[in-house]
Amino acid sequence: MGRISGGNPDYMNHYDIRYFEGLVTFEERTETLKHMIRAYLTTFREKGIETWIAHGTLLGWWWNGKILPWDWDLDTQVSGATLDYLGKHMNQTTHFYSPGDGSAERQYLLDVNPYYTERTRGDGFNIIDARWIDTKNGLFIDITGLSETLPDLSPGVWSCKNQHHYKTGDLFPLRESTFEGVYALIPYSYDDILVTEYQRSALANTKWLGHHWDLRLKEWVNEEDPKLKSQPR
Repeated sequence: MGRISGGNPDYMNHYDIRYFEGLVTFEERTETLKHMIRAYLTTFREKGIETWIAHGTLLGWWWNGKILPWDWDLDTQVSGATLDYLGKHMNQTTHFYSPGDGSAERQYLLDVNPYYTERTRGDGFNIIDARWIDTKNGLFIDITGLSETLPDLSPGVWSCKNQHHYKTGDLFPLRESTFEGVYALIPYSYDDILVTEYQRSALANTKWLGHHWDLRLKEWVNEEDPKLKSQPR
């Protein structure tokens, strides 16, 4: 996987260098992420592959079933068994998606980290197990696997390589819902997971990064000059 890094601003870490041709505008980023998660969730469901939304993407779902407007990438999770299947049977596969809104067909690469079988953090450079990458501009979805890494000492505790830990009952059974207008799965105890990761204030604060929550619209509204929306955060 070829993320841009090394002394660059944080937003540059959300592009895959192989497909990077320049910074996208706010509008293109929003459109890219929306179609990307729709394509990912739809493709995985059609192929019978279990996956669920996580981290900031789950927080966006909690508020209004949509991507948080300040997010630069998206997060999903799979079980260790599913990750193994992706690594053995779907690595480096290309997937096409027609948005259905008259815009051009989009193409995505499923890229599995060659170190996905290592289930501990190690040196910290391989904590993301796979990515779903938009080949037009390099934006991506991070996919992380969860495994019972210490079944003898901590049975029923699922962990990723970035030191997030969940009990079996926090995750399963997964709940059915929708995200950005398509079918999606979410963890069973989503409230507890979000509070543990972001604190309870993340479910209450109505102002964040230049946005406020509009209760009537049920949307995060940008408070800045619209001319500034295209500038990276």
